[in-house]
Amino acid sequence: MNDMNLGTAAITAPPERSLSTIEHELWASLRREIAAAAVREEALRSLLEIAVLRHDTFAAALAAMLGRKLADSVMPADRLESLALSTMEAAPSIVAAALADLVAIRTRDPAAEGYAEPFLYYKGFHALEWHRIGNALYRDGRRDIAAFLQSRVSEVFAIDIHPAVPVGTGVFIDHGTGIVVGETAVIGNDVSILQEVTLGGTGKERGDRHPKVRDGVLLSAGAKVLGNIEIGKNAKVGAGSVVLANVPPCATVAGVPAKIVGWCRETMLGLAMDQSLPNFES
Repeated sequence: MNDMNLGTAAITAPPERSLSTIEHELWASLRREIAAAAVREEALRSLLEIAVLRHDTFAAALAAMLGRKLADSVMPADRLESLALSTMEAAPSIVAAALADLVAIRTRDPAAEGYAEPFLYYKGFHALEWHRIGNALYRDGRRDIAAFLQSRVSEVFAIDIHPAVPVGTGVFIDHGTGIVVGETAVIGNDVSILQEVTLGGTGKERGDRHPKVRDGVLLSAGAKVLGNIEIGKNAKVGAGSVVLANVPPCATVAGVPAKIVGWCRETMLGLAMDQSLPNFES
C-alpha cells in the first residue's frame, strides 16, 4: 500500500484494520527506509542496525531507541529500554499513540520525507513518547520514576511536560525546544505544537490551573497560554501570542494579549500547520 495512506485517522478508525495490521504496515515501511539508508551511508550502518534492523517489532525498536536517548552513566540504556518496553506491554495504547504521532509528523511536516528521520532524529517525537511512558507510570502510582523521566527528558530535549498531563493521539511537537506544559494541562488529539510554547499557570494558585487544549488546535511558535482556560477545537494561536482567556472553537487569536483575528477555513488547523494570520488592524 502507499505509505501516505497511513493517515492519523487510520490509527483509530476502521475496525477492519486492526492496530496490529497498522503497526505491521508502518513497521515494514520504516524498516525499508532504514535498510535503504544503511546501504547509502556506510558510516550509519551499525547505528541503523542497532536502532531498528535488529528488532522484530516497532515497540521493541521504539523502546531501545528511547533508552539510548536518555541513557547516562547512572541510568544505562538497557535499564531504560526495559522500563519503556514493560510499560508499553502493560499499556498498549502507548504504542498506538506513538504510531499516530509518527504518522502525524509524516503528514504535517514537509521536511519529513518518510518515517525514518522522525523516528531516529526528531526530539519532539522522542520527548512525547517518553512522556506517554511517564504518564502511564504516574497514573500507576510510580511517581518517583515518572518525575525522573520528566527531569531527564527536560535535560536532554529541552521539553518539559509534567507527567500528569494527558495527551491525545496524533500529536506533533515540531522542533520542540523550550516547550513547557504544566501539571493540570490537557492536550487533545491531532494537536500541533511548535517551539517555545508554554501551557502554564498565572501565579502560585493550586488546583486546576493550566490550559485545556482541545482537538485539532495549532499552537504556533512562542505562544504562551496561561491559566485554567480552554483553547477550543480547531483553534489557532498565533506566533508569540499571550492567551489569557478562553478561545472559541475554530477561532484564530493573536497578539498580547491575544484577540480574535479570524476564523478557520480548514477543518482542523492543527493538521494544516499554517501559522500565517489574516490581515487585520491592531
